Amino acid sequence: MHYEEALAWIHSIARFGMNQGLERIEALLDLLGNPHRACKYLHIGGTNGKGSTAAFAASMLEEAGYRVGLYTSPYLEQFTNRMAVNGQDISRRHLVELVQQVKPLVEKIAADPALGQPTEFEVVTALAFCYFAREAPDIVVLEVGLGGRLDATNVVQPLVSAITTISLEHTQVLGDTVEAIAREKAGIIKEGAPVVTQAGGAAVPVFEAVCREKGVPLYQLGKHFHALSESENDTGQVFHYRGLFQNFSDLHISLLGAYQVNNAALALAAGELLCRSGFLLPEAALRAGLKKTRWPGRLEVLRRSPFVVIDGAHNLEAFQGLCSAVRRTFKYRCLVLVLGILSDKAAGHILAEILPLADSIILTKPNSPRAADPHALQKIVESITPALPCEIALEIPAAVDLALEKAAEEDLVLIAGSLYLVSDARHYCKSIE
Repeated sequence: MHYEEALAWIHSIARFGMNQGLERIEALLDLLGNPHRACKYLHIGGTNGKGSTAAFAASMLEEAGYRVGLYTSPYLEQFTNRMAVNGQDISRRHLVELVQQVKPLVEKIAADPALGQPTEFEVVTALAFCYFAREAPDIVVLEVGLGGRLDATNVVQPLVSAITTISLEHTQVLGDTVEAIAREKAGIIKEGAPVVTQAGGAAVPVFEAVCREKGVPLYQLGKHFHALSESENDTGQVFHYRGLFQNFSDLHISLLGAYQVNNAALALAAGELLCRSGFLLPEAALRAGLKKTRWPGRLEVLRRSPFVVIDGAHNLEAFQGLCSAVRRTFKYRCLVLVLGILSDKAAGHILAEILPLADSIILTKPNSPRAADPHALQKIVESITPALPCEIALEIPAAVDLALEKAAEEDLVLIAGSLYLVSDARHYCKSIE
């Protein structure tokens, strides 16, 4: 089996759709010898900011000298980005070997009418657990896929659980209120594992109730630990951290957007709790780890003069953070927006949020069967801001070229929306540098 064949098999499973529940992943892992039990975990759930928080935590642990596994989704450039140890993605050869090991067991479970076909995410998660068991990292930073309670990653017993923001997403699966979604996200809270969160509002009572039930402490950003932004520009940010047990001033991060300060603070609080489980994190490691953290595709500056910035904002909360960050961080004359989102997103609310920033907009189509029709989006744009210049370029390279033609040196080209769009646009921009 070649790498392309292995990848084609993994992606072919997507045709069976999504089917929540832990029965299939548990059965698959049992056939594999329960590789997930071989590692220690920091489990990270929430709506937005999971990947950035995971990246901050992994970087700090690595700087402290630990061997760190990192599991995230979706990938930005290539499939192997999804699982890594100390910043090195799984090799293609290793992935093929694992697929050859897992494939017949997946087929065995699929043939069992009591279980049915494992989903693509379940299979990928099983591959990741096998990879980490073989690589034997000191700890794995594990990002939840969807929800929490019934997510395939929720078979682990973590040392610490971290929950980022909570907002409405995947309402057809998780529920149509913040409280309902918080209950699903709270599924990663386990006995013996303290919880840190940056969530507020209606989600907090839900988390408090579950933590009381599980007998674990809950630590909240803004109540038990704090982050205060000191300065920011288009190269990074400085903030102060008042933590659970330690305080640090003048911490530097390279990721842009005020919300990244909160993500970094959440990772720091999780790190403080990991210290109680034997993971020593000296101040120098924390500082260096935060400063070195990179998370491509999130307010990433690809070029200057004009600025070209990409951001994988995929829901309303993410677009709200993006708009705030653009206003605070960048200085420009005009903003040329390239936008492509998926059809299951709140297009009207997203456009109402982002259009006031734009001087012109180019609508394009992400490389996904769930992509929103740019012509339908154009009608929404016209209903919100009839005078805004709006064009359609169905192909992403053509949309980027058109934006660059429109932009003067003192302007900003913002490419935002689905990570499918951001991934392709990022690759194209780098190819024409």
